[in-house]
Amino acid sequence: MSELVPHEVVENKIYLIRGHKVMLDKDLAILYGVPTKRLNEQVRRNMKRFPEDFMFQLTLEELQSSRSQIATFDGRQSLLLSGDN
Repeated sequence: MSELVPHEVVENKIYLIRGHKVMLDKDLAILYGVPTKRLNEQVRRNMKRFPEDFMFQLTLEELQSSRSQIATFDGRQSLLLSGDN
């Protein structure tokens, strides 16, 4: 059985973008112990299981203005909405 991740670790990976609390796909993949590519594949294959606004990509403007808040972007990451919509 896997160990629980401390809530501080999860809270530090949540950002406020477009008025939503979001997590980067790479951070969510780490929490689930899977490669980011596989997480995104499974989301795309199972889109019917997710709310319409579950995932979005940042615009270039959002990416540039968010760099101070999120220093780990490589420019291609998606954001996954948290449970607080």
